[in-house]
Amino acid sequence: MTRRENISYGHPLEAKLGFSRARRVGDILALTGCAPIAPDGSVHAPGDMYAQTVRSLEIIQDVLARAGAGLEDVVRTRIMVTDMERWEEAARAHGEVFGEVRPACTFLQVCRFINPEWLVEIEADAVMGVAAD
Repeated sequence: MTRRENISYGHPLEAKLGFSRARRVGDILALTGCAPIAPDGSVHAPGDMYAQTVRSLEIIQDVLARAGAGLEDVVRTRIMVTDMERWEEAARAHGEVFGEVRPACTFLQVCRFINPEWLVEIEADAVMGVAAD
């Protein structure tokens, strides 16, 4: 039987919207969009695309660890930004974290997020238990 597990981050919207921060099925781990939410629930670094991207990636790293995975297991990221003119700010933070891993990566522009102060949100997919190249 395939192992299925929800990984919660304890955010109130998880129960309200009926989602988990991540869902593991076997060796596949799908992380939902991680937004720049500060530990106190506020928006981290309003107006700063780079700092918001760093925070979103910190959340991804924490969720991966909770699931028993690491950055090296990430195979795909999707970076959604509200202003494509500023994509390089988000790309710099992504490169600092994933420079050695180099997952498949897509940038998308969206019109806005649930909280209009969020400038970026990042999804990630991981495959666990696979030997490195």
